[in-house]
Amino acid sequence: MTLLAHQHVIENVLQYKMRGKVAYLGHVSAMSALQITYIKPFDHPSGKGYQRPVDSKRCNDFALYLSKGDDALFTPILLNAESNWEFISYDRTRTSYGRLICKDKASLMDGQHRLGGIKRYTQDTHSEINVPFLAFHYLDADEEINLFDTINTKAKGIGISLSKYLHRNSDDNSWIATELITRGDSPFHFISTLTGKRSSGRHVTLQNLYKVIEILTKHEPVASLSKDEKLILSLIYFNNVKECFNTEWLSYKHYRLTHIVCLNALAIAGAALFEKAVGERESSIDYSMIIKSVKKLKNIEWSSEGPLRYIKGMNGSKALAGDLIPQMLGQHK
Repeated sequence: MTLLAHQHVIENVLQYKMRGKVAYLGHVSAMSALQITYIKPFDHPSGKGYQRPVDSKRCNDFALYLSKGDDALFTPILLNAESNWEFISYDRTRTSYGRLICKDKASLMDGQHRLGGIKRYTQDTHSEINVPFLAFHYLDADEEINLFDTINTKAKGIGISLSKYLHRNSDDNSWIATELITRGDSPFHFISTLTGKRSSGRHVTLQNLYKVIEILTKHEPVASLSKDEKLILSLIYFNNVKECFNTEWLSYKHYRLTHIVCLNALAIAGAALFEKAVGERESSIDYSMIIKSVKKLKNIEWSSEGPLRYIKGMNGSKALAGDLIPQMLGQHK
C-alpha cells in the first residue's frame, strides 16, 4: 500500500536542484519515516521492483549501533516522492525553505536496513529519534532503478585497511599496525600499504598487519603492555627476522617469507616467544631472548618452490608455526 491514511506535513525543509532534478532535504521522526515510506521488492508485480529482502541481522546490528548514544551518527535515507509531495515555501524571501505536504508514501530507495534498525531501536528503548532524508520530487521507475544500482554496485566502500587507519587514535592495534607501515625503521615500511590497495612491491596491507599484531599480542602478559611496548616488541622481532633473511624479505616473488600465510605463522610463533620473554623477568622484558631465538630460524627454507609452496590459509599458518616454535624456544646459547 502506498496511500497515506492522512496527509503528512514535514516542516523546515530545504528545496534545491541536483543535476536538474528537484530534491528536498529534511528530517522526520522515526515513527513518521516508517509511515511515509514503502519498499518496492524485487518481485513487485509491476516488474519495476528492485529491493532485496530485508536482512534482519543487519537491522539488529544497526539497532545495536544506535544504542551507543550520541556518537551513533548515520547518513540520510534516500527517497523518491514520485510527485506525491508538494513543497510550499514559508515566504517570498526564502523560496527554498518551507514545508512538504505528503499526500502519498515515498519509495525508499536506500536505507531500508537503517529504517529497520531504527524501528527495532525505538521499540526496544521506547524512545524517538530524528531520521534525516534526501527525497527526489520525481524519478521515473527506470531512473530509480538505475540510481539504486549505482549506489549498490558502483560505489566502493573505504575498505578495511583504511578503516583501521582511521581508528588508529582509538584502537591500539590499529595504531601499532600504522606505525609499522609509516616508521622508517620498520621492516614493513617499503612493502606495505595503508589504504589496502596493493601495488608492485607493496603487498602487505594495513589490515594484514592489524591481524598480525592481534595474533602477536593476544596472550597475557603481553596483552597488558602499553601500545608503545607492544610496538617495540614487534619492531625488534620483525627487524631481526628481516636481518636474518634479508634477501627473502625483499623478494616476494621468489620467497614466501612476507606472504600473509607466513607472516601469520611468524605472529603465532612470536606470540609464544613474547609470552616467555615478557613473563620471564619481573622487572624488564628480555629483548635479548627475542633476538637470540629468531636467529635459530636461520635454516628455514622460505623459497616459493620449496616445502612451503603449498601452505595456505590459517591452517597453513598454524602448521608452519608448529615447526617454528620448537626451534625458537629451544635452549638458546
